Amino acid sequence: MTEQVSISEAARATGLPAKTIRYYEEIELVRPARAENGYRVFGPSQLHELAFTARARALGFSIEECRALLALYRDKGRASAEVKEIARAHLAQIDAKIADLTSMRQTLAHLVETCAGDDRPDCPILADLARGAPGPGRP
Repeated sequence: MTEQVSISEAARATGLPAKTIRYYEEIELVRPARAENGYRVFGPSQLHELAFTARARALGFSIEECRALLALYRDKGRASAEVKEIARAHLAQIDAKIADLTSMRQTLAHLVETCAGDDRPDCPILADLARGAPGPGRP
């Protein structure tokens, strides 16, 4: 018989808060067993899946992407091409976010550079913010 651990022990072992583990159970991402007293118990495979999910989430995969990756992980007949496609799509999302953040940083750095930061009331930062949301052709 394999050792079963409580949710608090599972939290310690995986670095996930117990609240997160309960949420993962609620959305059926993981399926712990129940002891005779009704408490959740986690075996080695559930602990591994929790650690797997924690790592995937740390890499920014969404819950649904984690669900798909877990399903592929559980499927020993999987094609690695499916896994790669999920990872490739996620990488493209990260690249797009990096591009957005780089643009945002450049704009803000320019505004900070052009602001005198003195006792005068005129401020390019506030003037830019007052222009509103960027539109077509406008950063």
